[in-house]
Amino acid sequence: MEAVETMQAALIAFSQQFDEQAACYDHTLTHSPALEQLINSYSSFITNPSNREAWESMELNKLEEISPLVEALRIKSSLAVAHMEKYRALKLRHGYSDITDYFRNIESCIEKEFGSAEVTSDSKVLLIGSGSFPMTPLFIAKRTGAEVVGIDIDEEAITLGYEVVKQLGRELNIRLEQQTVEKLNFTREATHIIFSSTVPNKYDLLDQLHVLTNEHVVVAMRYGNQLKSLFNYPMEKVDEHKWMLAETILRPDQVFDIALYRKS
Repeated sequence: MEAVETMQAALIAFSQQFDEQAACYDHTLTHSPALEQLINSYSSFITNPSNREAWESMELNKLEEISPLVEALRIKSSLAVAHMEKYRALKLRHGYSDITDYFRNIESCIEKEFGSAEVTSDSKVLLIGSGSFPMTPLFIAKRTGAEVVGIDIDEEAITLGYEVVKQLGRELNIRLEQQTVEKLNFTREATHIIFSSTVPNKYDLLDQLHVLTNEHVVVAMRYGNQLKSLFNYPMEKVDEHKWMLAETILRPDQVFDIALYRKS
């Protein structure tokens, strides 16, 4: 019981801090350092082997006791990441380009995003949930020369994202749109699709994508199970008549893992 109480106390503390930072966001850099420190601490907590072992050792009924807190933290941390991306974009606007531990963690994941399903210069990559600092489009386009389109429902994220691309990848084949997958013509052309780990309805969208995409498309689903579910939406079952799990890329030291899907 002590392990549950210790874990619960830590999660409550993080939850309260996320609430405080969400209330502080004012579209300026005033509160950026505090949020970056919080996100880095949260990332370290999730990737700490001792915390992972404690989580896995808890019995199922004990985990159910804190499940509402876990679900709330997933939402709050996703909002915090969205705000931190905006802070990073605003910093770039003002001439600063430092990188936090969280962003280093994310960028280290991108290189092997598709495992054996390699992205080449002929690929067409769609990122769902591109955010205000579109690291993934920049990384992929720069490394491979592929055409990359990022979509997001947040208008401010698209605006800031365009500023970032203009400064860091003006010559790259990147486009950002405030659009949905069913209304985007590029969806039908995409050879590779990436879901951000913080997209809440990603498995509903995956189901929808079956009729909108070509037969050879590869989908990289960023997800987090067990302790990583504090920061990511977990893996779900798929309709086996539509999609099959082709490969799983587990990264113990990173904040999310990757599931690769192909059409059945």
